[in-house]
Amino acid sequence: MSRFEVVGTPLDGLILVRRQKLGDSRGFLSRLFCADELAAAGWSGPIAQINHTFTARAGTVRGLHFQRPPHAETKLVSCLHGEVWDVAVDLRAGSPTYLRWHAERLSADNGCALLIPRGFAHGFQALSDDVELLYCHSAAYAAQSEGGLHPQDDRLGISWPLPITELSVRDAAHARITETFPGITP
Repeated sequence: MSRFEVVGTPLDGLILVRRQKLGDSRGFLSRLFCADELAAAGWSGPIAQINHTFTARAGTVRGLHFQRPPHAETKLVSCLHGEVWDVAVDLRAGSPTYLRWHAERLSADNGCALLIPRGFAHGFQALSDDVELLYCHSAAYAAQSEGGLHPQDDRLGISWPLPITELSVRDAAHARITETFPGITP
């Protein structure tokens, strides 16, 4: 019996994963990851890295981050506490949805995760205070392959649900997309 409901999005390969909670009067169990079950949704290979983030204040934006080949990665992003508006941007050169974005609300209550394939940028906005996310990565972080897009780039036109109250110096310094942006070949 599958512990996940896999739902497609308008961007090919970007998948919403709804976790099933099994519970009783003591509490619940929720499977965060299963390689066998998620393989059909696009996960391949082992988990190379797991990251846990904490964001203190609603309105904060983190991202938009990506890894270039040969360190491109698939991510499974789950919210363990609070609520976020999780955004993925298709950067795959030649994709029919190139530079389009899609967002989903992820929360501790709704049990949803976003499976983000290679060739996408990822970011989120905290919709509540004290947000905790858990990331499963298919490839380890490689500084030389790191990239980022400015979250307020007019060319992307992301409609953040709250006014952006905090943005790191690093994320604010990410370049805006120009006509010469090559995209990513995953």
